[in-house]
Amino acid sequence: MSATTEPGSLGSRTALFDHALRLHRQDPDRPLPRDGAPYPDDELHRQQELSREPKDRRVDGADVAAILEAHLGKAGAVPRELADAFHDVSVPIHHNEHIAAAALRADRQRVRRTGRWLVRHSGDRCSVTVGLALLATDWAEEDIPLIQTIGLLSNRFGPLAAEALRRRTGGDQALLWLAQRVAGWGRVYVVEELCRHGAFDARPWLLRHACDGDFVDGYFAGKVATVAYLHEAIVGTDVDDELLDHTGRLLKIMADCGGMGMTLEHYPPAPVVLAAHVAHLGRQAPTVDRYVDAATIADHLADRNAQRSGCTSEQRDDLVRQYLAVLDRQEWCDAVRADLAENSSFFTWFAGAVAARLHLRAFAELSGGDDQ
Repeated sequence: MSATTEPGSLGSRTALFDHALRLHRQDPDRPLPRDGAPYPDDELHRQQELSREPKDRRVDGADVAAILEAHLGKAGAVPRELADAFHDVSVPIHHNEHIAAAALRADRQRVRRTGRWLVRHSGDRCSVTVGLALLATDWAEEDIPLIQTIGLLSNRFGPLAAEALRRRTGGDQALLWLAQRVAGWGRVYVVEELCRHGAFDARPWLLRHACDGDFVDGYFAGKVATVAYLHEAIVGTDVDDELLDHTGRLLKIMADCGGMGMTLEHYPPAPVVLAAHVAHLGRQAPTVDRYVDAATIADHLADRNAQRSGCTSEQRDDLVRQYLAVLDRQEWCDAVRADLAENSSFFTWFAGAVAARLHLRAFAELSGGDDQ
């Protein structure tokens, strides 16, 4: 593993790239555990992140740009000199006009070489972020594996990694690879970039796997439904269980993500997608996840003004009846009783809220009530 060690530096640390690569090799097809936390440089950054942010957001990144311009303007300067140069200034994790302008004013080869070195060898997240920002102004395809690997530490590096990949030939597939291996906020950054620039190639994945159940899925669920043409896919000839299950997840999210992203109220195909989902649901095998998603959708439909679901009152009432008809089937009641742990906090909440409001048969019988 490489380490950054300089006279007067912040010390010898594992390169963040090596840290990401080591964790990735332990489970190559899944997100890094805890997004790679703790990072090797955590101790140095624990108290400083908030204190360095400028009061005027318009100048955020200007200090970084000044350091870069001074360095790139010296003929004999080497990238290693920047290993700890940004530790005491605010370093934006998203695209920044000041930093991009400094990179574009400098020699292209110098910028590329500096960016590569910082991403590959620096043990300080600030310097790695700056290196990634430099690569995000470039387009060299050979840097894709480098960018993908550091992008696995996605909470910090996801935004710039997504931008850098998008600029390169083959970037759509590289973005899809990364999207499959990140979670949390990192997934938000990468999936949103896919929705903006790579939705065509990624459509099968977006339709089946984009939302992984995290609360932050609400920020992009509506974008996924829109750019992946969910309303066409759900009524098409290639409808499978993965598409149906993910559609249920999307609808559940969009029914209750106000303030985060697009809701059903602002999704014009909502009545079509809801009707297709409930029609297919009745032909699926019952599982507890399908039961909970369908019940949650029905609860949101029944509990609110029809307009908030993008439906007329007649459409809303008919959809609720169809969902309840499936949920109250004997085999669906048996499935949810068998798999939902009665002593869990979720069971307690679900039984007292969603199931009680909808008078779900499975839960009414468990509590000794009638079927209605």
